[in-house]
Amino acid sequence: MGHNTESHLAGKVALVTGGSRGIGKAIAGCLAGAGAKVMITSRKAEACEATVAELAAETGGDLAYEAGNVGRVEDMERVIGATIETFGALDILVNNAATNPYAGPTIDVDLPRWQKTLDVNLTAPLAWIQFCWNAWMKEHGGNIVNISSVGAFHTNQILGTYDITKSALLHLTRQLAAELAPGVRVNAVCPGLVKTDFARALWADGRGDEVAQGYPLKRLGEPEDIAQAVLFLASDASSWITGQEIVADGGGEVGFPHG
Repeated sequence: MGHNTESHLAGKVALVTGGSRGIGKAIAGCLAGAGAKVMITSRKAEACEATVAELAAETGGDLAYEAGNVGRVEDMERVIGATIETFGALDILVNNAATNPYAGPTIDVDLPRWQKTLDVNLTAPLAWIQFCWNAWMKEHGGNIVNISSVGAFHTNQILGTYDITKSALLHLTRQLAAELAPGVRVNAVCPGLVKTDFARALWADGRGDEVAQGYPLKRLGEPEDIAQAVLFLASDASSWITGQEIVADGGGEVGFPHG
């Protein structure tokens, strides 16, 4: 193959939001395994602490955590400050944290839950990027990966509100890729259905098997599948790619029509 993934990110510092479980945890472990120093953040310090201990043991990597609310400005500043103070840089930001407080027709969504979905899934990624840009990347360069969803491309009877924010996140990705080049690359990953606690309602009790049969690759995603796509975009292997999204969905986008 010619590439040693264990040294892909040697000397780089990464920050992963929503990094204590699920896809975020897999991303943190993958980046640490590739040689990056990794800061994770999520709301609960105990969960972060346990994840850091587990991933450090698994990867032999250098990881730390700073707990905080992904949507709170003062927490963003504190987490970014702690990252630079702890590791001396901030080369990679992965906007992974997301919320989905409402399921149902978008026409019926109450405005407080609409606003919360927008705040966490769209406004917060912008704010994290702004702070990282001003604190480090404007001067030193960097790399940003936003986690969107295949839902960004389709309508959905119950996930429309969530999917609208993920669609907007893709346009934000393209817009900031244009604005922050050439020093900073901005890309996105769009997962299909991945077996996480966050998406449990969509795959538990055998429902996932039915979905998997609609995918050409005949299986649901694992967090590691998304982490590997992030690793590619975060590394110099993708140095001529910006403003793009990688769809990681077992072939669902090409395999069958969505409604």
